[in-house]
Amino acid sequence: MQREALLDHVLIQLEQYGLAATLPELLQDSGINESDLHPFWPDRDALIFDCLRHHGQQIDIWQRQVMLDEELSIEQKLLARYDQLAMRLEKNRFPGCLFVAACSAYPDEHSQIHQLSQRQKQSSFDYSRTLLRELDIEDSELVAKQMELILEGCLSRLMVNHHADDIITAKLLAEDILKIAQCRKNGALS
Repeated sequence: MQREALLDHVLIQLEQYGLAATLPELLQDSGINESDLHPFWPDRDALIFDCLRHHGQQIDIWQRQVMLDEELSIEQKLLARYDQLAMRLEKNRFPGCLFVAACSAYPDEHSQIHQLSQRQKQSSFDYSRTLLRELDIEDSELVAKQMELILEGCLSRLMVNHHADDIITAKLLAEDILKIAQCRKNGALS
């Protein structure tokens, strides 16, 4: 099994079992023995770190593709994450939740996994703020924080419930925040 295929496999296992998964659970059905990992990943945390880093790169690529998609409006780009989450949920996949969970599972701010998760959360914030600035939203920093709080709340709920209704509700809330910000920009709330 190639490195990327193994990381994708472990990512799926992490989504199913959570960050408390044992190494045997992470390797289940992969055809890889724990001893085969040691030259590349000396322990479980090293494998989880590399898996989360790999997934963060996948998310960054997706964000760049959305940013460059000229067929989508800026508003659609801001809300595209919810559509992506809904598609993943239909496939029983919950990848974005892992970064939220990793900050709790690895609370030490000096932990590489915690720092990686914080960087991914910052990347998500930057994505929102950049698009809000393109819309010329007043106080785009605050609005981006509000939108990220909704997204993180949705991801946290998905870790527990796995209900599509939570995605729909979060998307509606994000739309409302965006509409209010646009009204404020246009003087409707003055």
